[in-house]
Amino acid sequence: MVVVILDQWTKWLAETKLTFHEPVPVIEPFLNWTLAYNYGAAFSFLADAGGWQKWFFSGLALVMSLFLIGYLIKAPRQAKLLSIGLALVLGGAIGNLIDRLLHGHVIDFIHVHYADVWHYPIFNIADIGISIGVALIVIDMLFLEKKREMPRS
Repeated sequence: MVVVILDQWTKWLAETKLTFHEPVPVIEPFLNWTLAYNYGAAFSFLADAGGWQKWFFSGLALVMSLFLIGYLIKAPRQAKLLSIGLALVLGGAIGNLIDRLLHGHVIDFIHVHYADVWHYPIFNIADIGISIGVALIVIDMLFLEKKREMPRS
């Protein structure tokens, strides 16, 4: 819930305080607030697909959210890192799903770049939650899962 609330609040701030595609420098030359709309998925994948992608990605986010809720319920209690990772991914998926259903697009505003030489795609708090969550899930999978499965003597 923390990711969803923080995500929606910061998107509301971005919508009310920023002008579309007009960068506001935060830490030069690395970080701007820049309001942008993503009609597709990650890195604007299928953004120009004609509108059907809103429902496709909304449905996908809903199915993934239900899967993640089920996974969270079944996750071993001692798998704290896994549970935190799943919760972060779930919060991010729900945050972006809310945008798609309410606005027809995802609101992005965090713009990491290096001067005018390199620009990372503009993103939001939900995307950060998803990215950190996936990293935690991978760390759990690679380093902690086998330790939980080992029989104790």
